[in-house]
Amino acid sequence: MFDPVRAKVRLVAFTGAAFAGGVLLASGMGWTAGSQAATLFQASAAPSPSSSAVQPVADLSQAFISISESVTPAVVSIEAERTARSGSRQVPQELRELFPFFDGPQGQGGGGGGRQLPPEESGGSGFLISADGYIMTNNHVVERASKIDVILQDNRRLTAKLVGADPLTDVAVIKVEGGRFPVTRMGSSEGARIGEWVLAIGNPLELGTTVTSGIISAKGRALGIIGRSAEENSQWAIEDFIQTDAAINPGNSGGPLVNLRGEVIGINSVIASRTGFYSGYGFAIPIDLARRIGDDLIRYGRVRRAALGVSVRPISPEDAEQYRLPRITGVLVQDFENDSPAERAGIRSGDVIVSVNGQEVAGVGELQRRVTGYRPGETVTLGVIRNGQPRDVRVPLMEASLASQASAASTTQPGRGGTPARPAEPASVSADKLGIQVAPLTAQLAQQYEYRQPGGVVITGADRYGPMGRRGFGAGWKISQADGQQISDVRTLQRIVESKKTGDLLSLVMENPTGQRSILNLRIEPPRQ
Repeated sequence: MFDPVRAKVRLVAFTGAAFAGGVLLASGMGWTAGSQAATLFQASAAPSPSSSAVQPVADLSQAFISISESVTPAVVSIEAERTARSGSRQVPQELRELFPFFDGPQGQGGGGGGRQLPPEESGGSGFLISADGYIMTNNHVVERASKIDVILQDNRRLTAKLVGADPLTDVAVIKVEGGRFPVTRMGSSEGARIGEWVLAIGNPLELGTTVTSGIISAKGRALGIIGRSAEENSQWAIEDFIQTDAAINPGNSGGPLVNLRGEVIGINSVIASRTGFYSGYGFAIPIDLARRIGDDLIRYGRVRRAALGVSVRPISPEDAEQYRLPRITGVLVQDFENDSPAERAGIRSGDVIVSVNGQEVAGVGELQRRVTGYRPGETVTLGVIRNGQPRDVRVPLMEASLASQASAASTTQPGRGGTPARPAEPASVSADKLGIQVAPLTAQLAQQYEYRQPGGVVITGADRYGPMGRRGFGAGWKISQADGQQISDVRTLQRIVESKKTGDLLSLVMENPTGQRSILNLRIEPPRQ
């Protein structure tokens, strides 16, 4: 049976042996100075190169043992019971894979009308963050739970109460009573580095305490899972996962991801798998974000979100060229919430945010996480690039209104905006270049696409594989500007598009029926065959 931990230890042993053998070979061939070689081999005092690899492996093994003995007493098993109702919201499959339903009534069909079904039982993990019994876990482990039991490593079973939960980050805090408890030591996910060794620790009901090892494979991963699981305000969902190849299996969700100093740097949350079992891709919520959310849940019972009041999206290569960016990194400001503090402070559509208080922002998730690390009322300095020129803008943070359609760092979600219109003779605008059909926004089309009033140019059809269709823009979107010119009629748009050659950039400002703007920089492509 394949054991990933032993495989990794064998890899370390092999690497150490190869290194030692290489040094021996080099010294024998005169590639190292005599005094240096003598010092090296006198210190090892070992007759064979393979024995020099034993100590590094032993040291790594001892580190794993020490961390396991230190951390596992504070890792708990969580058993949640909830009332099932037919037609209730489904948990996304990626979360269900770490969150097994033992009696499984949900998803098996059943009658409608809110008929009461047998209780659901589910299991997960959590870890103690204070000696008086506060436990951090995933929201999806305890969501809708009518009863929560916690099983400690010493087999005590305690009833827990829900302190607070945030479905938009998948973080929850529960609490048990019963004296002083062992606690985990908090680290920082900010300083975690790709390639760093980590341990994923869990306490699944059916197995008990489990420890697996791996490395950090990537940071800043966005999977689109949390947004799908949130019933409301999904635009506020924050995904900035740490990816690891440490084996994470069902029931480990909510357990800690720990570095070699024994510090928690993440909460194991999601796996990417077609089978529901570990396949090399595990994802953890950064502890810096989780601690900020958990602190609010303990203090206020809810999350007080700091917000810039802007809508943003990731930078594309076309954006980088259009705005003369030194690298393809940062986030593009597209639109603003009403009374946005960022807009009042001087941020403009088309600005590229590259840092917050001097800390680099590579993507949307990172901007969300950095802004969430501050409290409403605090002021941050945004590093932005405007038309190739860097500048700093100080922005006081507002408290987010979850009813809002724009967020501290929400991505614009392009949509189709309705069913395609069928005018008698739709005006085709360079379908071979943009892959769209457009028409004047008449009163009839305004009603169809739910615009408040007619006027301008609207997309009535799109090739899903065309330049705009691939970016998510189709029927129902208005084209407000092209290369900085207002588009009030089809002829103006057609003239601008026809002036472009293959490989040229075209900058468009799009608008949906709610009035939200979206900037699209795309490259003119040769006609599809």
